[in-house]
Order: sequence, then C-alpha cells, then structure tokens
Amino acid sequence: MGMDLGENIKVTIFGESHGKCVGALVEGIPPGTKIDRKALIDDLDRRKPGRRGLSSRAEIDDCEILSGVYDGKATGWPILMIAMNSDARSRDYDFLPDHPRPGHADMGEAIWSKGFYDPRGGGSHSARLTLGIVAAGSQVRSILDEVGWSCDAHLHKVGEISARPLFQLRKMKLQEEDPTMKRLNCRDPDMAPMMDDLIKKIRRDRDSIGSVVELIIEGLPIGLGDPWFDGIEPSLARGLMAIPGARAIEFASGVKSSSMRGSENNDMWVPGPDSPILDKSEDGKADGALGGRSTGAPLRVLVHFKPPSSLPREQFTLHLPSNETRSLKVGGRHDPVIGPRAAPVVQAVAMLVICDLGISGGFLNPKSASLDTAETLVED
Repeated sequence: MGMDLGENIKVTIFGESHGKCVGALVEGIPPGTKIDRKALIDDLDRRKPGRRGLSSRAEIDDCEILSGVYDGKATGWPILMIAMNSDARSRDYDFLPDHPRPGHADMGEAIWSKGFYDPRGGGSHSARLTLGIVAAGSQVRSILDEVGWSCDAHLHKVGEISARPLFQLRKMKLQEEDPTMKRLNCRDPDMAPMMDDLIKKIRRDRDSIGSVVELIIEGLPIGLGDPWFDGIEPSLARGLMAIPGARAIEFASGVKSSSMRGSENNDMWVPGPDSPILDKSEDGKADGALGGRSTGAPLRVLVHFKPPSSLPREQFTLHLPSNETRSLKVGGRHDPVIGPRAAPVVQAVAMLVICDLGISGGFLNPKSASLDTAETLVED
C-alpha cells in the first residue's frame, strides 16, 4: 500500500484523519537505543494543530508508546506508537462522496476503492498521518547524535516572502525565538512577522497560499549513499515527496543550476584539516551530494508545498449524482499554508532516511551499544 519507509529502520504509518487513531510502527531500532520521551513531545508539539492563524483543530496529540520500549530504552522489538483522535468533526464532510473536492484525492480514491473508502478529512491521505512520521523520526535522533549527524528544518518561504538561508541563521547570534517564530517554525526574526501578516491576509481572503520548507543536513561523511536509485538525493526525494502537498524538491542550487554555466556551478575540492573538502563548504554554499553520495559539505534541500486545497470560498467541481458542475464551499478547520506544520515532518523524514542509509553503508553501527551492554552483563 505504500505506507512504509526504509529498509533497516522501517516505518509503517497508519490511521485516518477522522478514525479512532493515527500512529506508526517502527521496526529495526536496535536494543539499547535511548528513547527520549521529552524529545518526542517537543517534536510533536512543533506540528500540532490548534495554532493561532492555522488549523483550529484542537488535537491533544498525546502519543503513547505501546510496545518495544522498556525503562527508556528500545528492546529491539517493533515500537508501536499511537495517538487518539480527539477533535474530529466529521459533519464538515457530509458533501462527500457526491461532491469531490478540487485539488484533493477524493475522486481517485473513490474510483480505485470502488467506493469503499473513508472520505472524512481525506481518510488515510490526510496530513494528520504525519504525526506518525514525526513520532518515528524522534526514535532515531539519539543514533544520529552519537555520530554528530543532524537534520534541521524551518519555514523558508510563504508566497514571495523568503527567510534568510538556514545555514546563515544558525551561525548568527539570534535572540530566543519569539511566539510568532515558534508558531510558524521560522528561524528568521525579521521575516517571520511578515509571513504572519501575509497568512492573516490570506485567511481574510478565504484563500490559501504555497510555501517552502528548508532542510539542512550536517555532519555527514564523504560517501554516504549509493549511485542511481539508492542515492542520497533519490532516497530523500522519495520520502519528502510523500508528504501531503509536496510538489517539488531542490538540492543545492536546484532549478537555478539549469540556467548556470558549469564553471559557475562546479565546486572545487581543496585540502581540509583531516580530509579533502569542497570549497564554500563553510559558507553552506557547496553541493552536499554528488553522484548519489554525500560530499561532506552541508546538504541543503528545499521542499516546495502547494497551497492547501480546502478553501472556505466558492469553487466549482463535478457533482456526481447530477453529473453537473456545481458550487462547493469546503468547511472544516484547515491550514491556510502547509509549510509551518510541515517543517518538523521534513526534519523527521530526513532523519529516518539518513539513518537508514547510514546503516546500509556501514557508517552507522547502532548494534554496538547493545553489544557493549551484553558484554558488560557477561563480565558481571
């Protein structure tokens, strides 16, 4: 069904927007891996609905770990995590399945399933299921921390308003994030208020708007990934493009490189303290991946999201019983922009993909922690 991601660390998400619960089953977390409950809560809070100016759906999002963890450590068995849906309002979708929404998967799902599907809030297509992705990503952070690999993401652009590059913002001594920056998951103190004003205007217009999330992956060694289909870029693209609403992925210079000269686009190798490095790596401008493998430079990724499709303004779409085009106003409590709540999802996908590639390539040996523990027990 395409609901899983990864080979060594395998994540399967499940649930429906208006069903009883959403969650994830995570397999492959080595025994002894630290499971940080606070980090899990913090990660989920970053994508939680109910923020001012965004979706008003007031979900508690209390994610319960039902198996695979004992005394704060993974046991090596599958980790099952669920969060109960507590604020679904299914009456907002009474017009379905007769009146499929523009920009949604309603029609395709109805035809594929021969009518046997859950139309409420998008069912299993809903971005509500990204809770499971974020919860799963939090389980591998300690594995990445041990080797100094990191993934960070924030809201980079809303409409035509762009934040400064995340690599630059991380190097600046900025004041603590204010409420607007936290609510939008944007690290730029100058651009976040402008983005907020634009989002407010979009809501007043009963419309929605597109956005971009920026991702920075740092600490990777040279050579992570494989050529062709298992390369670091294809692997990340597969996971990131599965996030609801994602429409394009850019790596490094991205689409700009198609209009550049080779002499302008190429990064030259220079001597480094311990091994060769790419020129401009310290500025975050070098290409973090070439030929499917990491270069050791920070890897910058932009994930473009379309405007949310559910609008409280009049649209026209096919009314199936009459076979006529009729007016439709979609009710419900929807985000006017995807990027703010998608940022932690982008980060979680990246952590899962990088961890999986690290194990496949032999760069990560997460079993060593449990083996050390076993050896200690034998000695005792």
